[in-house]
Amino acid sequence: MSSEYANLTRRVREAGLLAPRSRHYAVRITAAALMLAASGAAFVWLGDSWWQILLAAVVAVIFAQVAFVTHDIGHRQVFTSKRAARRAGILLGNLGVGLSYGWWIGKHTRHHANPNHVDEDPDVSVGGIAWSPEQAAERRGFLARTLTGWQAYLFFPMLLLEGLGLYVSGVRALWRRDVKERALESVLLAVHTVACMSALFLVLSPGKALVFLAVNQGLFGFYMGCSFAPNHKGMPLVEEKKLDFLRKQVLTSRNVHGGWFVDRALGGLNYQIEHHLFPTMPMTNLSRAQPLVQAFCEEHGIRYHKTGLIRSYGEALAYLHSVGAGLRGSRRAAVPARVSRQPN
Repeated sequence: MSSEYANLTRRVREAGLLAPRSRHYAVRITAAALMLAASGAAFVWLGDSWWQILLAAVVAVIFAQVAFVTHDIGHRQVFTSKRAARRAGILLGNLGVGLSYGWWIGKHTRHHANPNHVDEDPDVSVGGIAWSPEQAAERRGFLARTLTGWQAYLFFPMLLLEGLGLYVSGVRALWRRDVKERALESVLLAVHTVACMSALFLVLSPGKALVFLAVNQGLFGFYMGCSFAPNHKGMPLVEEKKLDFLRKQVLTSRNVHGGWFVDRALGGLNYQIEHHLFPTMPMTNLSRAQPLVQAFCEEHGIRYHKTGLIRSYGEALAYLHSVGAGLRGSRRAAVPARVSRQPN
């Protein structure tokens, strides 16, 4: 079966889809830096005004777009040099957005290696959300079990805390010395934090500053969560490591179609199947690779799932609701799909 993936890789390479797109990313990185600078200038110009809350929402979108570029850098789509990629990622992630690049890249690498694996993927590990009936059954206490039972209704509100969660997780990783370039990352993250908090409380009254911070971080986390949730949530879980690479990546991933707006709003991550099969492929090439990969999967009888954006959220929420069924007093809990070995 490894020959299948090799065959697909050959077709993709012959189509020129693995070639770097340096000019494209030069434009995106420059645009990201200019947007951050422009938002800073607008913040100073508006002064102590409630119009700043609108700017807080705009900055949340800018942060998310910068995070998408940082994601691509982490996958070596921008720089062939590992050192250059790491330094650029730290600069944009820690200083630009306020996230620990080293912590995130470690977590994301584990996810790519074993997507939706119940024991190996940190994105489906035990946390605020139960991703499997087994995780739901382990909940203890009336409140925890009740919240898990109705977690589908709480999913989107919980995303408002995702930005804070990403920041705190990065700080914890730095404190535990789990990050390679701990000193550099710590300094840049501290500069980001001090600069942002100083600007908020020097320009705005305390009340407006707190509202700005809550709106900005809430919407940033919500945007990021809504961008990543359609990719794997509600897709089959994996319990074994015997799946070949091709099926492991395709069967656990979902593509989202919707045209140029969805492509840009989700940073190209809506082509999740192609991205997981070829992580170093520039995001701008994924849409061109999509029909090629889908045709290949159909040739080999491999289920290739794609849907619209709203439908993808519906599938994810239905899955979460089924996971919590056993905690809502239901007689029988719906069992989410599982992948084992080599299904089609």
